[in-house]
Amino acid sequence: MKSFRLNRLFNARSNRCFDVAVDHGFFNQPGFLQGIEDMRQVVRTLVDAGPDAIQLTLGQARHLQEIPGRQKPSLVLRTDVANIYGKELPSTCFSLMIEETMLQAVRYDAVCVCVNLFQIPGAPEVHEQCVKNILKLKPQADYYGMPMMVEPLVFQANAKAGGYMVNGDVVQIMHLVRQAVELGADIVKADPTDDVSLYHQVVETAAGIPVLVRGGGRVSDKEILERTRGLIQQGAAGIVYGRNVIQHPNPKGITRALMAMVHDGAAVEEALQMIA
Repeated sequence: MKSFRLNRLFNARSNRCFDVAVDHGFFNQPGFLQGIEDMRQVVRTLVDAGPDAIQLTLGQARHLQEIPGRQKPSLVLRTDVANIYGKELPSTCFSLMIEETMLQAVRYDAVCVCVNLFQIPGAPEVHEQCVKNILKLKPQADYYGMPMMVEPLVFQANAKAGGYMVNGDVVQIMHLVRQAVELGADIVKADPTDDVSLYHQVVETAAGIPVLVRGGGRVSDKEILERTRGLIQQGAAGIVYGRNVIQHPNPKGITRALMAMVHDGAAVEEALQMIA
């Protein structure tokens, strides 16, 4: 039954996916709301842009699912909330799951749920919480036929870069991706590697589980397009980008460019022309 929902997540043209993440407000972090202050307008803009999916929280999913008609992006539901993204780790860290997770996902007609697997220097207890969350979700995912996207995130030290900065070390990413697969992930949303040419190792580690690549911080159009093309060539099954879309002055244009690259193999220069 999971295949029914996966058919709505992965584009039939390429069997790849472009998911726009707009779940940042869940984490109560100053600065995360830039570009998404009015979620009703943000969702309308993204629906008009037409990615394969939009990643939202339970409280914001209504803005997508209340839109009439069949031709709109699918819903990926964020299931867990954490307090670990600041410059300094709080004295008590947590990663908590919403209650009756899969039942709520079914009620909101989600095609997939997304759950974190954090590896944070100085906060091993959060990793433990994440593992417990995933172990709890796995049998529910199988029972309800709901694909489970596990998001293994290898952090740099918070004091160095804040909790939202990618550690692009290929070995650390591979090990955490492997744990996500071992825990039963149906899809993996993983960090990009510093050296994009090594990303096939991450894909191989997933052993057939589709790997979608996290976007990270806002960069120039050319940089994000070059990185995306390289990742797709390395075997990534798609991308999950947030700030590089929602903070872009032309969200529809950058979405069009990324969709052409992910699904049609557009070259960088060709994609750049679609943004204007």
